[in-house]
Amino acid sequence: MAPFTVLHVCMGNICRSPMAERLLARAVRDRVGDLGDELVRSVSAGTGGWHEGEEMNPPAARQVRARGGSADGFEARKLRGDFIDEADLIFTATADQYDYVVALRPDAADRTFVMGEFGRLLGAVDASRLPPAAGDPDQVRARGRAIVEAVHRLRGPEGPLPGDDLDDPWGRGDQTFQRIGDEIEDTTVPFAKLLLS
Repeated sequence: MAPFTVLHVCMGNICRSPMAERLLARAVRDRVGDLGDELVRSVSAGTGGWHEGEEMNPPAARQVRARGGSADGFEARKLRGDFIDEADLIFTATADQYDYVVALRPDAADRTFVMGEFGRLLGAVDASRLPPAAGDPDQVRARGRAIVEAVHRLRGPEGPLPGDDLDDPWGRGDQTFQRIGDEIEDTTVPFAKLLLS
């Protein structure tokens, strides 16, 4: 079976979503080493295609490298419906991008979350009720889907809060990119731990 696939979405796919893509991949490798690529696929796209084919924005790439991730080989791409269809979990940088994803694919609403919203709710998931974690793609995918379902049940009708959005750091200084990197890791690191522990 295919690896558990996480799609990260922001606006131009050169700052927030590539940082999240590569920082989740690093968090997974921290748990399971080189086996990580077989178990979890972390990809990204932007709601707009202005930067298609471009590398990660330099301050974003610096943050990824400073945190032990790799920015190599990254190319920005525009979000397409089939990217959403392939994803088991979709993280958006903002509530507006959540709305964009769900307008494109209404059936993806239950597995699409603003990143900060998912991170805020993740701690309330009862790990004892999840399928066992193991180094097998089928089991990781089953556990991942169970985590997504549990977080979806926890979010209730109110949806994301204003503070759940990741600010757009484009054109701002390294300090802003550092804060966004911290906020991304506040979700990706606990998620990788719960998924693969």
